Amino acid sequence: MDHRLDKKGSGFALVPFLIFVIIYLGAGLILQAQGVEMAFYQFPSVAAMFIAVLVAFAMTKGTINERFAIFAKGAANIDVLTMLIIYLLAGAFSGVAAAMGGRDATVNLGLSLIPVQFLAAGVFIISAFMGTATGTSMGTIGAIVPIAVGCADKGGISVPLMVGACVGGAMFGDNLSMISDTTIAATRSQGCEMRDKFRVNLLIALPAAIITIIVLLIVGRPDVMPEIGALEYSIVKVLPYLLVLVLALVGMNVFLVLTIGIFVAGIVGMATGSLDIFGFAQNIWSGFTGMNEVFFLTLFCGGMSEMVTHNGGITWLIQKLRSIMKGNKSAQVGIAALVSLADCATANNTVAIVLSGSMAKDISHEYKVDPRRTASLLDVFSCVFQGIIPYGAQILTAASLTTAYGIAMNPTDIIPNLWYCWVLAIVGILSIFIPFADGTCRKDPWNWEYDVAESGVAAKKAMLEMEKEEV
Repeated sequence: MDHRLDKKGSGFALVPFLIFVIIYLGAGLILQAQGVEMAFYQFPSVAAMFIAVLVAFAMTKGTINERFAIFAKGAANIDVLTMLIIYLLAGAFSGVAAAMGGRDATVNLGLSLIPVQFLAAGVFIISAFMGTATGTSMGTIGAIVPIAVGCADKGGISVPLMVGACVGGAMFGDNLSMISDTTIAATRSQGCEMRDKFRVNLLIALPAAIITIIVLLIVGRPDVMPEIGALEYSIVKVLPYLLVLVLALVGMNVFLVLTIGIFVAGIVGMATGSLDIFGFAQNIWSGFTGMNEVFFLTLFCGGMSEMVTHNGGITWLIQKLRSIMKGNKSAQVGIAALVSLADCATANNTVAIVLSGSMAKDISHEYKVDPRRTASLLDVFSCVFQGIIPYGAQILTAASLTTAYGIAMNPTDIIPNLWYCWVLAIVGILSIFIPFADGTCRKDPWNWEYDVAESGVAAKKAMLEMEKEEV
């Protein structure tokens, strides 16, 4: 994206973004008023973005070919294309690992290790681990909520508290996972490494998680000890998740990490009889196609963002934000507010990050906010609001899963029990004014000239020299 702010800005250029929000949010509000289930997910986000792209084309001057060239420049941006490939690989890994029984094995292993008297805190920890390992809050909620509700019902624990613990843990995992689409979107949009964002993010998420666990240990003790029964699991089926997590943390290239994860999960599945070679191939394909919404959304949004930037929209926005941003810390507050509002409008944390990522990057450059810090803020606050909005897919799904036990739970019953999301919001705001999470940024400062961390300057120079020689 173009970070020069000396050109003339135009607020009118932001109309395509506004069109997207109006269509997506408006359709959700209308359908919700009509009592439609999962109202905010009935009008596909990609269809709304496609309409917004057409508006951007209509607003941009030049021939059709010239306009398409601008769109293609954004859609074919190296960060966008990298993000798209990672989405596909992450989807394939999740699909194969779940098909060979890894997800169920992870849940059963966790429940077998947690003492029943610490069930609420245990459900949070299991959800956090599973969300981090699998990269999906929705998959985590779908797998764990039915078990958690049954245990709460038997043990006399507040069902909303138990569901809130599960959703909170799932959002912890969504926020930190190396294969989560929010992490991929946040890091690629800001041009930083996943492991560096993880290190910054962990120092915000971990204190919030510890506080949440302490609270749940106090308020979540069961009246009677529920009988969970024998839960079957195979340690070997958990290994692919652990392998991906460890390899990503030690700094291995994310493409290689996910490719290794896919084949290790496939080998485990075939060795245990859960998959055959055809099932392995089919689950890779279904994993690819399962990412189609976020794939097309990111592709369209990348192109549209370039057109909006070309028309002066980003420049105008930052010029207006300057009136409230006086420095680095107020810029961080602005970035947090930007992605939070985007999530409230779209009810999708990945969409919120994709939508606000280019704007956040420009703000980051203007006010010298370390991109690793910006990526962390985008992920933290999008996950906070995605967890607490009553029309988000996570809470709607969690509430609907309680009906199997004859419990008619309203999403608003869960929100006060989302301890992790509320504590994460507080810790996230504190981290702006008390930079306790910025150790990685201080040890390896960002080089704004080359737009990489200092440790990566030599490699960036070599790459630039190679590109010059090729030209």
